Amino acid sequence: MFLLTRTALALALMTGIAPAETAAPAHDMAMMAAPDGVTKATRGYIDAMNRMSMAMAVPFTGDADRDFVTGMIAHHQGALDAALVVLAHGTDPEVRAFADAVMAAQEKEIQWLQDWLARNPE
Repeated sequence: MFLLTRTALALALMTGIAPAETAAPAHDMAMMAAPDGVTKATRGYIDAMNRMSMAMAVPFTGDADRDFVTGMIAHHQGALDAALVVLAHGTDPEVRAFADAVMAAQEKEIQWLQDWLARNPE
């Protein structure tokens, strides 16, 4: 199912069926507000999501590779931030171990993305 959906999306994008503008400019991004009384973990997740959303709202250059790499850095940083929240507040050893693995993988991927940008200046 996921493969079919991903393939259908790719075809739609390649054929121009999907809307050309799918992301709002940074100034139109809605920020989630943490309601009163939420846990520190919930506040941490909301803060991480807001930071990630704002960081991903970059001006697109028209270069599909550069736009993907730039957006993915912010996306992976969001995963790191979320993993830090569960490490600070979560108690399940299996989830904490997964968060550790997420951090190791995301840090490696962020480094690769940053290296790619350095090797491919605008």
